[in-house]
Parts: sequence; structure tokens; C-alpha cells
Amino acid sequence: MIILCLALGFAFAGGGGQQAPAPAAAPSAAAQGATGNIMIYTSMYEDIIEAVKKVLDKQFPKAKIEFFYGGTGVIQAKIAAEKASGKLGCDMLMVAEPSYALELKENGMLHPFMSPERTNLAFDYDKEGYWYPVRISNMVLAYNPEKFAKNSIPNSLKDFAFDTKVAGAVSMSNPLTSGTAMASVTALRDKYGYEYFDALGKQGAKIESGGVALTKLETGECKVVMILEESVLKKRQEEKSKLEVIYPTDGTIVIPSTIMSINDKWNANKNLKTAEMVTNFFLGTEGQDAIVAGWMHSVRTNFPKLPYDAIPTTQIRANSMPVNWVNVYKQREEIRSKFEELVNKKK
Repeated sequence: MIILCLALGFAFAGGGGQQAPAPAAAPSAAAQGATGNIMIYTSMYEDIIEAVKKVLDKQFPKAKIEFFYGGTGVIQAKIAAEKASGKLGCDMLMVAEPSYALELKENGMLHPFMSPERTNLAFDYDKEGYWYPVRISNMVLAYNPEKFAKNSIPNSLKDFAFDTKVAGAVSMSNPLTSGTAMASVTALRDKYGYEYFDALGKQGAKIESGGVALTKLETGECKVVMILEESVLKKRQEEKSKLEVIYPTDGTIVIPSTIMSINDKWNANKNLKTAEMVTNFFLGTEGQDAIVAGWMHSVRTNFPKLPYDAIPTTQIRANSMPVNWVNVYKQREEIRSKFEELVNKKK
């Protein structure tokens, strides 16, 4: 039995001006040879899990694929508890950002695999094959043009915290539980210092889920929110929402989700051959079709499709705010503590 642990979110739908993805192709000869069970720990949207499962079931007809759902913080806590017992309940991981991969590699828990798809990747991967990027999320700003003019609200992540004209009317996710939020506040701390956290606290920033934040944009309770691009694009396509993305003038925070396999010392089912096949599927064109259909950007070079209503990936990367993934890992507890002190406790 293989258990694959993920922390990502994607769905199946067509992109702007694009057709929806074609039905899954017949499994390859290699995929036909995949056997055993796969359990996936994931922070994907629960309705999307079922869509992904259908695709994987077609690609791996002799393997049973199951999922466990939880946010990044939940998954990290679950793995820590399992590690203490001497054995993980999973065979693979796909987490929200790379810092957790650095930690698990350092702890000697990952399996190196040189995927043949690595030469097609546009984003960094572990040169020893311990982890690969599998999808790209972007931390952006969003607003409601039916309630507020774009030039009357912050268009930069700096002004999101420091512009007092929007005090009490901004919202963001919780870095104590969200991997993408943790990556984002680390990048912002590195660029603007802990003064950024202090400003968020004085700003009265609401710390809540993306769904709640988008609802508050629609009602006008919030003027601008810091949120993943995919959440806005999903709402625009599925609900014909008028909410709009603002790609921050001081740089979009580009966040690659990673995929990795747990080695035989720690994994649940000692079936690394199938784990490698699953990795290849996700990094290949069909797996990336599913990623893009879920309003996230592909990790492949010159991939021909974009998420619905998104600007080109290359354009986003041209004005992006760097993230130091070692800082996200090594300074995680310090940053969480300062955020709790300066933001959560000031509200």
C-alpha cells in the first residue's frame, strides 16, 4: 500500500479562451504496471480531490488511490506525530511550498528520483531528485471594482499593510496554518522587516480563509485582500464574479508546490516504483493540464495553456518578490511567533 501526501489545491475547468482538458488518455504501458494503494494527504479543495482521483484511477487502473485532506499545518502536525511513532502513514508528499521539502530532506526521509520530466521544468528542483515543483500558486491582491476604484486602494503588498486609508478593511490567510501564507509573510518580512507585521496589526488586518475574504470583498466590508490568484480566478469562472486580481506593483509572490517521495525507512508501503510513476504523471503534460485547469500555473517550460483569466506566467515572474525558502524553514517558528505577537494579538 502506498500513501501519497499532498498539500495543494486545484480543480478541473477550462481556462479563459481555452477548451477544457480532454478526457484522460489511456494509461501507458508503464502506468499499467503500477500496483498497490496510494493514499494522498492533501490540502486540495475537497471537491477537486474527487476529480483528480478519477484521472489517476484511469491512469493507474491496477493501483488504488486514496486521499487524506488537511491544511499544510494539519499535515505537518500529522507527519510529526507519525514520525514520533517510527513510521509515516504516507509514501509521498505534495506540500504547499518547498521549505518542508528542505526539512524532510535534511532529516533523511526522502527518496531521490531523477524524473525524466525534469528537463522540461521551468522552475528550480532538487538536483539530487529529492523534490520537484508541481504547480505554481501566486499570492496577489484582489478587490471589487463595483465597490471601489482601483486607484483608491493599495496596489502593492507594502501599501496593503502601511496605507491607513484601508485600515480595518483588509484580509489575509493565517500563516500559522497556511503554507502559502507562511511563505508570503516570510518574503514580506525579508523585504520590509518585522515592521511589516507591526503595520498589519495596526491596520487591523483580518486573518481568515480566502472564501470569507472574497465574500467580504463582494459586500464591501473589505476593500482589498491578500489572496491566492487561483481563488479569484475560480470565482470569476464559476460564479461570473466581477472581483479582480491586482498583481502587486512591488512583486507577486510566486509559490511552487512540491512533490516528493518518502524513502523505505519511513514510508507506509515500500512501493517506490509506483510513487515514481505518479511523480512522472504529475510533472508530465497531462498532469499539468489538470493543474492549469485548476486555476494554477504550470511548472513546465513554454506550457501552452494558462489558468482562466490569468496573465502569462513569464510576465508574473518578471515582477516577483523573492522567497528565501531556507528562511521559511529555519525561521518558521520565530516568524510564526512574531506574527502572533504583532498581528493576531493586536486585533
